[in-house]
Amino acid sequence: MLDIVKSHIKKNFSFLIGKKLLVACSGGIDSVVLARLLKELKFNISLAHCNFSLRGNESDADEKFVISLADKLSIPIHNKKLETEHYKKTNKVSTQMAARELRYRWFDELCKKHSFDFILTGHHIDDEIETFLINLSRGTGIKGLIGIPETNHKVIRPLLTLTRNDIYEYASKHNISWREDSSNETTDYLRNKFRLEVIPNLKETNANFLTGFKKTTAHLKSSLSLVSDYMELIKKLVITIKKASIEIDIAKLKDLPNTDFLLYELLSPYGFTSWNDISNLLNAQSGKQIYSEKYRLLKNRDDLILVEKTKFKNEHIYYINEGDTMLKSPFLCNIIQVDKVLELSPNNLYVDFEKLVFPLKLRLWEDGDYFFPFGMKGKKKLSKFFKDEKLSLIAKEKIWVLLSENNVIWIVGMRSDERFKVDDETKQILKITYLEK
Repeated sequence: MLDIVKSHIKKNFSFLIGKKLLVACSGGIDSVVLARLLKELKFNISLAHCNFSLRGNESDADEKFVISLADKLSIPIHNKKLETEHYKKTNKVSTQMAARELRYRWFDELCKKHSFDFILTGHHIDDEIETFLINLSRGTGIKGLIGIPETNHKVIRPLLTLTRNDIYEYASKHNISWREDSSNETTDYLRNKFRLEVIPNLKETNANFLTGFKKTTAHLKSSLSLVSDYMELIKKLVITIKKASIEIDIAKLKDLPNTDFLLYELLSPYGFTSWNDISNLLNAQSGKQIYSEKYRLLKNRDDLILVEKTKFKNEHIYYINEGDTMLKSPFLCNIIQVDKVLELSPNNLYVDFEKLVFPLKLRLWEDGDYFFPFGMKGKKKLSKFFKDEKLSLIAKEKIWVLLSENNVIWIVGMRSDERFKVDDETKQILKITYLEK
């Protein structure tokens, strides 16, 4: 097996020779065998072990085992205890996702601090089959069926051509010990169910299952390459990239064949992987939203708008005191007194200074707010004003209002209030300029 891996690494991973490598080591058989193989091949490696604090004494015993392994192999080790459950609750993600995010975040920190060139993991072909089946069962595109890539930026998986049995045989032949994770034996997790029940049946039913799987993934990778080139052309046709959002033109997208497939390929990089949710959004009412882990997607009339999720609404109130010349948060504003009105634009506010009651307040608009639009008679609710302006739900969430006492002076960057306008009786003019971030 050493010769097989050595040949494979020389052929496909020659760029690892002479590099500083960080090996993710849980203490399980895959990562322990990987560490021993790389040590035997005289690579410059260090171990990184995460204690996820999920299995009590068992997790602590895993950590001690890996520390002992590093000592036996004379390999530097980095170990860290992670508060996985706390992160899971705070970020509202699954246990597996919390562990993954914490693990790779820490690995990135180690790479920066200690100048590691690559991160190596012990994934093998059986892991890839599990990922393939999980994604297939949930509904996915071509990329989801490819499974686990051998190389993904700085993460390298040198054992991906080997089977779980190959690794067990090597460990047995060389009397290698490892730690067993008791959670791997329960079928509560979907991955374990595939590992323990489905895949063994597939291998038993078809002795050439692994060979067929390798051929299929190779064909899928070739197909993905063609699709990726095509999608770059589609992006130029239907996507508009804005400062804080990405907009997809629905009409242009629907003019193309295989609309659902194209939309899936556009959105899957942002974590949207449900075919039904994505497809249904095309014909949904304006205002309908779906969410991925980090993004939200809004149907807004003729477009789909993609933005990052904001974890907290800014409910803070900012104040402008008499004499202030600048506001720095939540955005920049210059504040000066002028003699006359110049440079009329939505980003410039001119108001009668004597009509103001300081301190002025700046906050996000609220349902029930109203104002007297400049140049018009009568009042209008902000919600109605935004509807007339055809603002999307996402755009409305970011609108700030400036108030004197509880009266709206200005919808920042959009429209001022008639009650505070400069007229023939005005003696002092205050100019506030909104400087977009």
